[in-house]
Parts: sequence; structure tokens; C-alpha cells
Amino acid sequence: MKIICIGRNYSDHAKEMGAEVPKEPVFFMKPDTALLREKDFYYPTFTNDLHYECELVVKISKVGKCIDQVFASKYYHQIGLGIDFTARDLQSECKKNGLPWEKAKSFDNSAAISEKWLDIASLNQPINFEFYQNGELKQKSNSNEMLFNIDQIIAHISKYITLKIGDLIFTGTPSGVGPVAIGDVLSGNIEGEKMFEFIVR
Repeated sequence: MKIICIGRNYSDHAKEMGAEVPKEPVFFMKPDTALLREKDFYYPTFTNDLHYECELVVKISKVGKCIDQVFASKYYHQIGLGIDFTARDLQSECKKNGLPWEKAKSFDNSAAISEKWLDIASLNQPINFEFYQNGELKQKSNSNEMLFNIDQIIAHISKYITLKIGDLIFTGTPSGVGPVAIGDVLSGNIEGEKMFEFIVR
């Protein structure tokens, strides 16, 4: 199982990060050990500036390579919600030194994922989602706000990497990212349905 993450897929987030809007999907990967399998998330000892990035997550249901965009919808049926945790201080250090970002993005438990999955065919389009920190709305967007939609993302990734059943694609985060602290309660909804809620320990 692979975890593939799309960066800068919302123009407002690219702007808040001071980055250019990409001309094609930008992706990076997390190992399977990044998947948060426990109920709660434990704040890593190696960072002092941990940020949340809430994202729609697609689960691949069919093996595919070099998938044409017009057929991409046949390769997924379910959508969930997740958090791409980012050690922002480590990321800034890596950027400054021209180094890869793996230690800031791919550490253990950095990919929180909802326990439930929704059938995309049962959802209205666009798909709306929200993220709350201690009951306060922090991020709100929908799938229409993506620079590259799910089919475009799958077609692009599959040019370079074979997609397999169970692979997860984090589709990018909108604006509103920010720091978390020990004791925070983090929760997220898709179309008003609660997808996850957990505590930062």
C-alpha cells in the first residue's frame, strides 16, 4: 500500500505558503508506516511546529498504469478524509538547504485517515469537507476548488507509478493550515458527516 500526496492543489493554499501555482500535479509519497493506526495522535518529539493539512483522500480499487484520464474514474469508488501532518520547522530547514522534505512529511503516523469511507457515487458534486480544531472551523472547501481533479491526478501519477488496490491518494489541502498543540481535538466532516475525531497527545 502506497500513500501518495498532492501538493499545492488549491491556489489559495499555494498563495498562503508563498509558492507558485503548479502547472501539473505535484506529488510526493509517504511510507505505509506513516499511516496513523491508533485512535490518538502523539506529538513528535523532533518538531516544535507541527501543522495540520486536511485533505480528501481517494482509495484506489483497481491496478493501473498509464491510465487515460477518461478512464480514471473506473479506478476508485470511495473517498475518505485525512490529515497530512507536517513538521513545518523541519520543512523550512529542508527548503532553505535545498534538501528533500521526507523527514518533515513522511514520519511515522503523519498520515491520519478516517476510519470510514464513503461511496463517491452516493455523494453530490462537488464534495464539501470541513476541518475543526477544538470545535472551531479552520478549513472548509470542496472538490471543485482543486486545481487538478481526481481523474487528472490519477492519470498523471500513473504515468510514473503503477497504482495498486488499496493505495491512498491525499488530494491536497485548501488554505487555513496551522499549528496543533497537545490536547487539541481534531475532527473532520464530508458533507456534514463526521469522518474522524481524535486527540493530540
